Parts: sequence; C-alpha cells; structure tokens
Amino acid sequence: MPDQDERRAELAANLGRVRRRIADACAAAGRARDEVTLVAVTKTYPAQDVLHLAGLGVGDVGENRDQEAAPKATQVSAAGVDVRWHFVGQLQRNKCRSVAGYADLVHSVDSVRLAMALGDAAAQRRESPLDVLVQVSIDGDPARGGARQGGPPDTDLDQVAEAVAAAESLRLSGVMTVAPVDWDPGAAFERLAGIAERLRVNYPTATLISAGMSADVESAVEFGATHVRIGSALLGNRPALR
Repeated sequence: MPDQDERRAELAANLGRVRRRIADACAAAGRARDEVTLVAVTKTYPAQDVLHLAGLGVGDVGENRDQEAAPKATQVSAAGVDVRWHFVGQLQRNKCRSVAGYADLVHSVDSVRLAMALGDAAAQRRESPLDVLVQVSIDGDPARGGARQGGPPDTDLDQVAEAVAAAESLRLSGVMTVAPVDWDPGAAFERLAGIAERLRVNYPTATLISAGMSADVESAVEFGATHVRIGSALLGNRPALR
C-alpha cells in the first residue's frame, strides 16, 4: 500500500506541472486560462487518487470504462466529495443506463443508435438533461470510434448531432476527438475546430471542444480546446489493463 502522504505530494507536483503547461499554452494562444478545463483521467487508478485530486482543487474527473467508473463514482460520493464525472471512453449501448446515472458529460457519442439508447437511459435515470459531445473521427478509422461527415447513416456526423439534439433528455454540448497517431496533432485539432464552428451554426449550445491529452495539450489549446483530458502526465504511467 503506497504511503498516501507521498502519493498526494506526487499528485500535487504533477498537477502543478500540468497546470503550468495549460497556462503557458493559453498565454501563447492569446486565450484566458479559465477557458480550458482540466479533466483528470483516472482510469486504472483508485478512488483515493480522485479524493487526493479533489482536495488539490481538481473538479473534473474522466473515466474510460463503466465497470471501473461506476463503483469509483459511488466511493467518491460516499466520501462526501463532489466532482464532475466525464465518461471519455467508447460507450456500449448496454452501458448507457449505468453511465447516465453518474456521468455529467459524455464525450463519446458517435452513432445515432447510441444517441437514442443514451437518451432513453437518461430519461429514466436523470431529472436534468445529460450533456453530450459528439465524438468526431478525423481520419475515418473505425477502430477508434467517431462519427464522420459523409459517413454511413448511423455514424454520419450531422445525423448523430441531430439525434442528440432531438433527445429531450440530452443536451448537445460540442465535439470531441482523439488525434490519430500518424497525424500531426495540430492538423487534427485544426480540423476539429472547423467542424465545431460549422456545428455551432445549427446548434448554438455546442460550444465545447474536448481535445488533447498528455502529449499534445499545447496543440489542442492552440486550436480552441475547452477541455483537455490528462492522464499519465498527472497520475503516472498506467498499469496494463486486464
């Protein structure tokens, strides 16, 4: 069992470095620091790390897998700590009911069928609309997920956005992407910024852009990210998922 004082100190040091990177990137881009929200992605790490981060002022926490996120959210709530939960991984339709029960923002809706399933779940589990981002595929690779312009009807970007916006229990809040590994991150995020701008013409509430992770925060901020998803730079290298 790691010493919790040492772990908190380690997280505090990492958090300081990440916050400086974001602040420097905002300054370089001519943006205000408060325009960018840090989402601490805590997958594979215990609820205790979430409690440490919350004590250090982190209010937004991201998770990739419902089977880990749901009990972790319960543990954190039981400790009397309130954070904003972001579901950032690929979402299966059979997990929508669970995710709708604790998530405040789902970053990864990429099909009409998923939007409809999540909308039905949110209507049953929530009193207020669930904020949703449409996950955008920059290069069309189905392995990473994501809707794309001109794609098949179920994963066509415009149709996915329309399905989210049509659900009374959901609120279309913006877009998300993961930069393809063989792309320059700046090129990917610049393309996402253009898509986001076009989407806002029809959906004025779609103001959020979730982009950027530990390796490419600066490029994401340069091209308008409002949310950056930081894992390893904050929590350390992850153990392998089983």
